[in-house]
Amino acid sequence: MRHTFWRAATVQVDDDMVNRKLWFRSRSEPARAAGLGKPPHTFGLEPDDEGDDASSETAAGRRVLFINQYYWPDHASTAQHLTDLAESLAARGFECHVLCSQGRYKPGAPTPPAEEIHNGVHIHRVPATSKGRKSTLSRMTDYLSFYARAAIRAVRLPRFDLVVTLTTPPIIGLVGTILRKMKGSTHVCWSMDLHPDASLALKRMSPKNPIVRSLAWLSDAVLRQADRVVVLGPYMADRILMKKVRPDRIATIPVWSREDEVRPVPHSENSLRKSLGFGDELVCMYSGNMGLAHTFDEFMAAAKTLRDQKDVVFLFVGGGPRLAEVKAAKEQDGLDNVRILDYVPREQLHLSLSTADVHLISMRPEMTGIVVPGKLYGIMSASRPALFVGPAHCESADLIRRSEGGFTVEYGDSEGVVDAIQRLRDDRDLARRMGENGREAFLASHEMGPCCYQWYELLHSLTAPARPAVRQPVTVMMEPAEVG
Repeated sequence: MRHTFWRAATVQVDDDMVNRKLWFRSRSEPARAAGLGKPPHTFGLEPDDEGDDASSETAAGRRVLFINQYYWPDHASTAQHLTDLAESLAARGFECHVLCSQGRYKPGAPTPPAEEIHNGVHIHRVPATSKGRKSTLSRMTDYLSFYARAAIRAVRLPRFDLVVTLTTPPIIGLVGTILRKMKGSTHVCWSMDLHPDASLALKRMSPKNPIVRSLAWLSDAVLRQADRVVVLGPYMADRILMKKVRPDRIATIPVWSREDEVRPVPHSENSLRKSLGFGDELVCMYSGNMGLAHTFDEFMAAAKTLRDQKDVVFLFVGGGPRLAEVKAAKEQDGLDNVRILDYVPREQLHLSLSTADVHLISMRPEMTGIVVPGKLYGIMSASRPALFVGPAHCESADLIRRSEGGFTVEYGDSEGVVDAIQRLRDDRDLARRMGENGREAFLASHEMGPCCYQWYELLHSLTAPARPAVRQPVTVMMEPAEVG
């Protein structure tokens, strides 16, 4: 069914709260196109020009250990965001260490050294397999091989004031819980996604399985015992609250993109777009991991509908478990308007994202609050409109509507995808204005500087010495004594 586009009114904070109350409901709503006004700003805590704390205190001597399977030079999303954060904190005086795997996100990549210092961050890598994400078995093998060695290494390392655990592999936060109990370290869980919630939502695991129930109990217990749980948005915070985590221990800090890394590049100056042979076509790009949380049927159906329109091209850049589905659909229907490329190096990301005229994003509705597609922030930084397919109410859909930086389309509505693409093809000025709106909102609240500074403030507060209680002067009322 063809949907109706309409201009979104200015969204107030109270509206977001109303939206959050609706996200568990299953009723469908019409797909929405964002309007074209300027977005309301949500300013983060921004550092000063020198990159120093606003106060005279410094973070020198505060030692923090990050634990995640992937880190620089891997291109996994968690690796890139962790690299940004660790280097930012190191520049502000924290002594930053990272415990990660020697196995690579992309099988076959060169094995990095076991120990090195990169941009002020001490990197400790443990041997682990690198079978990749081709199957559940290969992923579990990589997870378990890292988990076992990381746990042993973490216990043997000196004590850290702070331990920050991410979510790759799932329940790696248990190592943080152990260090909290054994060494008294403050434990912060950085919830990039929720496990085994994701597998349960996708019906890849049964909630009746006693092993799965045990894993779910253990994962929730780790979150409840953490000193802080950092979530990516309000819907994820709702999920965490349902696990009975104390509200005062939940902090919301979104992930980000970098203005200096992803910037708008005009088509006339884009060497990558030229090398791919694109002229005036409307390039509809999906960039990044093609994971199980995403949906691609709508995009492939739209490509099939628009196959005879030579001025529209679909470009998929990246990899992941659902790449095979995209390739199969292209082969089965003979879609010459669909092109597939491997990941590009991070230093070429500004060229890659700017190659597109519109970016495609998707998320299955059952993943609301479990994952937050971080690719939206790079899209906004590149000043390109976003076309999101997924639930009407989630972090991505709300941000696109608030910023008026693209279109939101209901899950399963391939005709809505076609309508949005045709509208952008016929009105390039509309695409430009939507892209500019998105970039303005990105700079206000999703650029690396403000987001990393929120992390700095959080960790600084957790390591700051407790202030002694101020003793109030006591006034004692005395009765006058009788004399004589």
